[in-house]
Formats: sequence, C-alpha cells, structure tokens
Amino acid sequence: MKVLVGSFTTESNSKTPYKTTIADYDIAFGQKLIDVMEIESAYQSEDVEIIPGVYANANAASVIEKDTFLYIESLLLKKIAEHLHELDGIYLHLHGASYVDEIGSGDHHILREIRKITGPYVPIAVSCDPHGNLTKEYAESIQILRSYRESPHTDAMDTRRYVSKLLCQLIKNRQNIHSVYRKIPLILGGEQSVSADEPVKSINRFMDDMEKDSRIMSASWHVGYLRHDCPEAGCGIIVVPATEEDQQYCEKKADELAQYVWDKRHEFHYTGLTAQPDEALTMALEFEDKPFVITDSGDNTTSGATGWNTYVLRQFMNVEHLNKTVLFGSIKDEEVYKKLQNLSKGEQLHVSLGADKDKLSIPVEMDVEVISHSPIYISHGEVLIGTKGHGVLVHVLGTTIDIIVADQTARVTNESQFESFGINWKNYDITVLKQGYIFPDFKHGSKGYVMSLTDGATPQDTKHIPFKLIMRPMYPIDEI
Repeated sequence: MKVLVGSFTTESNSKTPYKTTIADYDIAFGQKLIDVMEIESAYQSEDVEIIPGVYANANAASVIEKDTFLYIESLLLKKIAEHLHELDGIYLHLHGASYVDEIGSGDHHILREIRKITGPYVPIAVSCDPHGNLTKEYAESIQILRSYRESPHTDAMDTRRYVSKLLCQLIKNRQNIHSVYRKIPLILGGEQSVSADEPVKSINRFMDDMEKDSRIMSASWHVGYLRHDCPEAGCGIIVVPATEEDQQYCEKKADELAQYVWDKRHEFHYTGLTAQPDEALTMALEFEDKPFVITDSGDNTTSGATGWNTYVLRQFMNVEHLNKTVLFGSIKDEEVYKKLQNLSKGEQLHVSLGADKDKLSIPVEMDVEVISHSPIYISHGEVLIGTKGHGVLVHVLGTTIDIIVADQTARVTNESQFESFGINWKNYDITVLKQGYIFPDFKHGSKGYVMSLTDGATPQDTKHIPFKLIMRPMYPIDEI
C-alpha cells in the first residue's frame, strides 16, 4: 500500500503589511519531507509506503502572494497526478488559516483541486491546527479530519501520527465515509481558548470520551482564525464516523458536541492575567520575585505579527531609575541588524532601533554594546528544527535592558532559543516576548506573567475588530 503525504502551513494575518512570498517558505521534498513531518514511524508500523509530495511551511505569516501559492500547489498536484495509479490514500497537514490574494483560503483551494484529479473516493486524511477556518464543503470532501487538542500545540506531532494511523486503518478496511461538520456562530482568539484552562479542558475531555465510542473514528473542535476577515471564520465541529453505517449516528453526535461548545460560550476568557499596557508595566516593575514575563499580545509573532513593535521597549526606556534587568526577545529591524552583524563582542554603536513602518514601530535612539550573535532557531515544542534569519543580542548602554535585534520575524517560544545567544532568561528580572498566550517554557519557568493588551496586528478585543465578511450573527460580536 502507498500513501502520498504533503504539508502546506501558513497562518495568514491580513493586518501584516507585506505579502508572503516563496522566500518565506521552508520547502522540502523526498526524505527531507518525511523527516521534518515526523510521521514515518506511523506508516512503517502499518507496512505502508510513503510517497513524498511537497512540504511548504511559512508558519505565522501574512496574506500569500497568488503566484507563490499557485506554484506550491502545482508541485503537490503534479506529484498526485504522477502517482495516482498507485495511490491508496493521501495524507496532508493543512494549517487551515491560509489566505491567498484573489483566491481566499489556500487550504480549501488545494482540496478542491486535488479532488478534480482523484475523484471523490480516494481516501484523504487531513491533520490541522485548531486555529483554522473550515466549511461543510471542505469537511465533506475528505474522509478524515482531526485537529490538535492542545494550545499551545504540544500534541502537534502526535496528532499527525494519529491521523496517519487512522488513514492506514481506513485503507485496509475501506468505508464510504466522510467527515461531519457543524458551524458554530462563535468567534474566538487563541488567547481565549488555551487548553490548560476551562472551558477548553472540559471540551477536550468531552471529545476524548466521544473517541472511546467504537462508532466514532475522531472528534475535534476548531477554534477558528480571526486574523483575516472571511466568510469561513468562526468555530467548527468535526466528527468522523468509523464505518458507513455510523454516518447518521455521527451526524447526531456532531450536533451534541456543537451544542456542548455553544453552551460554554460565556465561559471563554483570556488565560492568566491580562492588563492594559501601563498596568502591565507597573505589575512587572512592582513584582518582588523573578523572572516575570510580559507578553506583547498586539505584536504576537506566533499569529502573524511582524515583531517590530517598539511600544513596550519605549515604555521601559521611559522608566526613570529602572532598577530591574529586562530582556526583549526579540525586535525585528533589518537595517539595524545589518549595522550590527559584523561587530564583535564588546563593540559599541549608536543605533536608531525601530523599523519605522507604522505608528507602533517608532525608532528609539540608543547606544548599544554587542553581547553575542546567533541564528534565529525555529522550534517544534522542545526541539529546534531549523533556522530562520539571525539575531544580535545587545546591551543598551546606560540602562539595564538587553535586546535581541533580529533580521526576520522571530517566534521565541522555547527557552533554547535564548540559550543559543549564551544567556539564561531566568537570570533577568523581566522578559518581554512577542506572544499572546504564554508558551510552556516561559509559563512554567516564570514566577509571574501578564499579557499586555497592546495595539498592533494581533489585537485581542475580538468584539471590536471591524469584521465585514464573517457570518452574522456571531457571538460575541452579536449578543446571541
């Protein structure tokens, strides 16, 4: 038996003022694709051969340039057409939140184009991020669809292997099934749906119990993605039947799961402490222990923001007699990075740090001293899997502030990314991260933390985001 595998991952924030192009993608083929997707063991254990398709990952990014998307899609479609005569199934990892100029959802477009080649019956299984937008057409075009349970996504690789095994089992015991979908008129941000908190903990337990039912292959709840305005936005439910005879039963169970989530709509909340920026600053300065973490939620690079916002930096620079050590990880400024990249440890330079691209990236004049250089690593959980750009750690002379200046948007979600610069973030009194909800390393390693409700490309006040295209009514924008 043979299964073609591929991956297309882009979380498109439409408020980011540039387009995602081919240069922004990590692309892999052949054995490299198999290695980076970390699914080989699932197919080996089922004695199924993998045919590598295309792996394309831009992580959290912006709206995708049309030609870039069509090129990547064409590589995948060409592989499927070449191997169609020998395929028993297709496994894809599709994020679910891509958005393409003049097209809309890239994820949806890929599945439509694949079905034009394969017809309706070749089994297709998809794993996905819960922060993606789905539709009935999308769900019913494939046999298996399941999202991660955990946010942050500590179960990402396990979910991919789990879905791969489900596909292998379906191929060995072919059934005429398709995923069952229900739309919920509820729109949430990721910061309001962290899996360590209620009501998500209870929702996950509810789905775990559903999956113990032999008539249900999988169940998942999709939070949705609100960083681009589109008709697909909002929460969704997927239930996958085990056999054709279970299809009607799963229609009923999908209604039950949808009602369960809907009934908890008033319970969703920001995880941990949140505060307006001035209050968050005061909390950090007055905290009597260390380390304390501020997440700059309006410039959340894990949700497509740029990472060039200097607002919180300017807050700290304006503190008189700052007596706490502060680490910023990181601030994107390509021009300043270029000036620093060839300087050695201990060398000093006057810089104007700030990309000056909008009202939030206002430059800050400062004299800095170089501490260290490092690539900007990309991580999956605890594992560093590659690099994207470079950074310079500098000390701001005359202050207690250190900053990683990066030439690319940097997603610092793992403490190993600080260790590559030769520092331990826990030695600082305060660390500022470009995140919304806090990631596990920093949550567990900090003595206190707060999400600062800053302005930027990733605002947290869902109710006041000016949506035009989403389904209405939609809670909490509408009182339903």
